[in-house]
Formats: sequence, C-alpha cells, structure tokens
Amino acid sequence: MIAELLLVLIGHDSSIFQNSKINPAFAQLLHPGEQHVLESLAELAVRYQKIRSFCQSYPTNNNNRYVAVVCSTILFILTTEYESLVVETEAKILKGDIAYVSRGASIAVSSIRAIFSEWDAPMKALELFIDRLEQKPSWPPGPLIDLIMDRTDSGIQTVSNIFSKIFLAIQKLWSSDLTAFLVYGTVSDNLPLIIEKSPSVFVFQEASMPCCVSEHIKSSIIHIGRSVTAVKRVPNAKQIPRDMSMEHTKLIGNLSLQDIHQFEDGINQIKNTISEWLWINILTKEDVEETLESLANYFLMRNGEFGVSLIREFERLKLSRLISRPVTQQSQVIREQDLHRAVLRASLGTSAQHDPTFSRLRFILPSGPLRPLLPTLLPSKSQTSQRTSMDDMLIGTQLVLSYLLPWPLDLFLTSSALSSYNGLFAYLSTLRKTHIRILETWVSLSNSQRARRRWTGTGEGGTEEDQPLRNSLARRAWGCARTMNWFLEILMEYTWSDVIDEEYSSLKTQLTKFRSVNNRNRESTESNSVHDHVTIGQLDFNTLRVLHNIYLGNLLNNSLVGQPILMTTLRNVFETCELFIAQVERWGGDVLPPLLSEGRLGDLKGIGDMVIERWEIVKEINEKLIDELEMFYEQLLALISQPFTIAGDASMRSFLNVTSLTLQSFVRTKGLKGEFSNSSEETRRHVERLLLRLDFNGKFSNLRGKETSKTQDILKEGGILS
Repeated sequence: MIAELLLVLIGHDSSIFQNSKINPAFAQLLHPGEQHVLESLAELAVRYQKIRSFCQSYPTNNNNRYVAVVCSTILFILTTEYESLVVETEAKILKGDIAYVSRGASIAVSSIRAIFSEWDAPMKALELFIDRLEQKPSWPPGPLIDLIMDRTDSGIQTVSNIFSKIFLAIQKLWSSDLTAFLVYGTVSDNLPLIIEKSPSVFVFQEASMPCCVSEHIKSSIIHIGRSVTAVKRVPNAKQIPRDMSMEHTKLIGNLSLQDIHQFEDGINQIKNTISEWLWINILTKEDVEETLESLANYFLMRNGEFGVSLIREFERLKLSRLISRPVTQQSQVIREQDLHRAVLRASLGTSAQHDPTFSRLRFILPSGPLRPLLPTLLPSKSQTSQRTSMDDMLIGTQLVLSYLLPWPLDLFLTSSALSSYNGLFAYLSTLRKTHIRILETWVSLSNSQRARRRWTGTGEGGTEEDQPLRNSLARRAWGCARTMNWFLEILMEYTWSDVIDEEYSSLKTQLTKFRSVNNRNRESTESNSVHDHVTIGQLDFNTLRVLHNIYLGNLLNNSLVGQPILMTTLRNVFETCELFIAQVERWGGDVLPPLLSEGRLGDLKGIGDMVIERWEIVKEINEKLIDELEMFYEQLLALISQPFTIAGDASMRSFLNVTSLTLQSFVRTKGLKGEFSNSSEETRRHVERLLLRLDFNGKFSNLRGKETSKTQDILKEGGILS
C-alpha cells in the first residue's frame, strides 16, 4: 500500500482513491485518522497532477513564449524538488530509515504526511496560479509578470521561493526581448514588446510592459531603440561600437524589475551613453541649428514674406479652382500637387527660394482632394462651437504641413513634436490670413468710399430719409473693421513678439551657453566607455532634446494653443471676421448699396430697404464680435486665476506630458533647476501682458466692473447684500 501511495503522489492512478477521496470499499478498513491522512496526501497528488498536466499541454496548444517559459520552469521545479522528494522518501523506506520504519517493520502513514506537508502551501498556490492562467486565452508579458511579482511577496517562504524562480525565468526572457530592441534594434513579429507602426515610429504592444515600468522609462526605451534601429538601417553609416553593445547587454541582464529604481538608473545610463555617442559621431550642432531655424521660419511663420506670399497663393488657387468657372471638369479640384506648385510659386522672390531646407516642406490633404462646396445643411451651433483645431481654416479643409526629416535629424525630432509644430502652424496661418483679409477689406471699403465721395462730397449720399441710416451703416462697418484689425494686430504682436521671438531667442541663447563636447571629442581619441557622463556646461544629445521640448512646450502654452477653451473662442472670432469679409465681398467691396440701385425715376418706394437690411447684418456681426472678445477677455482672467492644465488634442497632451517628465529628469540629473523658470508662472506673466494690451484703455475692465455693480445692486434689492 505504501508503494502504491508513493505512485499516487508522483501522478499515477490507484484503485484506493477516487479523485481525492478514499474508495468506499477501503474506507471501512481504515482508522478515521488514517483515512484523513490518506485523503490529504491524495489531494496533494491531485493538485500535482493538475499542475503538471496543464504545464505539459499548454505549450503545444498556444504560441505564447512567456507562458511556455512559466510552464517549463514549474515542471523543472516539480521534477527537481517534489519528484525528487518522492524518490528520496521511497529510498529511505527501502533502506529501513528509522524516521519511517519502526521496529516491527511497520510504516506510519503520518510520517509520510509530515514529510510532504511542506508542499501543501506551494501546491495550493500553484493550483490557484494555474486556475488564473486558464481564465484568459492569452497572457501578454506585462500582466503575466505583474501576476508573478505579486506572488513573490507571499509570507510563506516556500511559496515565495518558488515564484521567485518563476519570476527570474520569465524576466530573463523579457530582458532578452528588451535587449534585442535596445541593443541591436531588432523588431519582428516574434518579439511581443515593440511594434513598428510606420518607418521609425515604434510603440509598445498592448500590455507588453509591467505596471511598475513608468511612462518616463517607456519613453526612454523607445528613444534608445529608435536611435539604434535608425543607425543600423543606414548603409555605410558609422555603427555603435561592439564593446558598447556588449556592455549594454550585460547591464540589462543584471537589471531586475523587483528593484525598479535600479532598473530606471540602468535604462537612463544606456540612454545617456547612446545619446552622447550620437551627438559625437552622428548629429552635429550645425544641423540642429539649421533645422530649428527652418522650423521657426515655416511652421512658426517667422519668415514673414514667405508666409504672406503663401497665403495669397492659396487664395488665388481657391479662386481659380473652386470659385471661378473652370475650363475643364478636371481643373475643378485642388490636389496635393496643386498645393506643392503654389508653395513653389510663393517662394519666388523670397528668402525661401534659396533655402536648402525649403524642399523638406510638404502639404498633405488627409481627407483627399478639395472640391467645390455643395449645398448642405449647416452644422449645429453646438458642433461648431466645440472645435478647437484650426487646420481647416486656411483652405477650407483639413490641411497638414509635414516636414521631411533626413537621417539623423529624425532622431532629434519625434512625430509628436512635429504634430505640435503643425498645430502651431494651423493657428498662426489662420491668424495671419484673417489679418490679411481684414486689411484687404479695409482697403476695399476705403476705395469704395473714395469713389463715392467724388459725387456725394463729405456725406454718404442718399435721400433725406435714408441718409442718416447710410451714415450710421458706414460708421458701424468702419468700426467693426477697426475692432477686428485692432484685435488681430494685438494678438499678432503678442504671439510673434512676446512668445515666438522671445522663446526662439531664449533657445538660441541656451544652445550657445552650453559648451559643445562635439569638437573636443572629435579631436581627441574616441572613447568606448559606457560611463562617460556629461558635465554642466556641455551640450549633449539628451540635453539638446530636453531644451527643445521645453522650448516647444512653452510655445504651446504661451501662445494659448494648448488651451482648448481659448482656441474655441479664437476660432469663433476668426469665423466672425471671415463672415464680415465675405459679406463685404458679396456686396461688391462696399457696405453701402450704390446710389442708383434702389427705386426708379419718379418712384421713391423701396429706397432704404437694402440699407436697413445691411445695417441689421453688420449690427449682428458687430454685436457677436464684441461678445466673443469679452468672452475671450473673461477666459484669460479665469486662466491666470487658476492652475494651468495640460489640454489640447491627444498629440499635444502626449507631448506636454513627455516634456514635463523629461524636464523633471533633466533638472534632477543636470542640477540646473534654477536655470529654468516655472512654466505655469511664465505663462501667467505672458497672459497678463496680453490682458494689458487688450485693456489698454480700460474698456473691458470697466465693462466688467459695471456688470459686477449691477449684480450687487440686484443682490441688495433682494436683501442678500447690505
């Protein structure tokens, strides 16, 4: 019976037991204590058999490498520890060990139970672990590692030891996959951690990383792998030294997710080393400065002559293709190649014509070619008022300005940074375009009035009945145009002078302030040590990226592009300006109807109706504009009275989150906390400067004070205030 019991413990079937219960035919022959001991051993055997069966069958039914490693590790532990204990126990019994065999050659079942009692908790824990694995058809690396890490913290030493061995095995596989990407730049379907969505754009597979890995570490891993992959894919380029790769491999192998601080320090060490090597051997300071200047000239529209010429070319293109009568059906559409030709025409006679970086610009129409507008229902007010992006206001459909980054500049600028640049370009181009069209409307009104004054003298003409209304309409139109022009010029002066020029000059100052290690290292013998650190005053690749992220983050915040509520209001203001411009164009470039356009000879009936109609339209536009400007002013006041939040679209939020993490790491590692001001305080100072410009004559503040006094009077009448 003892031999059969040992066979049951090792996974064989027996007629003594039915599952984990004693066969009723044998139960009456046993003492209740013996029956209880045998059933507890049978329960241990059933758990062992269940665990072993799962671990042997799972790898053949599933392609998950990580679960397969877990299963093989569990089988190895069961074989080397549990099964060895069964064999060892059998050998001691056969040798007559006094711990098992008494004087009468009888063997106590309780002694065998005592030997295997140490496996009760581990078998129960492994059974629960297997049950958890069976609940899901697939287990990504991240949740699986988290599940095992939780069980390594068990208060039972044997359970903790077993799951620690399982964790070491799965971490070894995870580290090898991580090494393939970080050290060798390998990305394939067999590696479940990283995928390449598009050329040089890498993202983590869903649930591929444990919860203990922070977003900062993830961004560092993507940056390292992207850099290494880009270097590997360039033919005839200088490759990363073999000694450095071997040292990085060894370093990753010694890292443990259970010590997350050590893991973070190791990843940051690899990132710093790769960044320094790229800065010394691949990327030059001159290339970076040229790219930053190009982005500022075209995305931030610091090249004013080209920006104005581009807007005028796009207006001509819309007029010839979408408004004027086309020559052929094929010409009644705007394609991307038409935009490219318009860009080339806009560059003629400007500094962009001789700029070598100008060829990197490309306009993309994500929604396809633009065709003439067809009659359609207007969107509801709630839908239009919630739009914050202005990428459709330049030509009437979504327009994306892309920038072709040649290698190795694609290591320096990420796709999220370019997306933020494109958001800035959409806002700035809309602002500049609206201002240009308002000036053209002003010129049109002036020319029309000058031509009319040749016949009317100092007045606006008309009969005695409608002359006062004509004068009122002209003054209201001039006042509306003047208010629009004033607001747009205030906004332009703030955006380009107070924000863009200031931040760009600050970035240039920071770049020249740091002493580049590039030339010094090129002249000296190249060092392959992984532990070369950049000191304060030196400009390395990581520092450069941090400086640019701070620069771009300040542009988004200070220009108000990162504030969706303000962008919604500004979009409404621009649309109101466009509505006024369109009405003036529809009326032939003048708000007043021609003197002889109403009535007929001898019949004055109907004279003045057109003036009244136009007066109502201009009045409505003017009131709407004033309401929107007051709303914008109130929102600015609310903005400086509360903490600034990261907002905007997904790409901007992602970029600003990464920027804040990078800045914290940069300040911590470089010790330059005093050299960078608080971003929120800086934005608040810029907004206060804009408020002073808008309220130079106290109009908005006086209006706000009157509204407050009215509210207080109402409260006093109700007895709420004394």
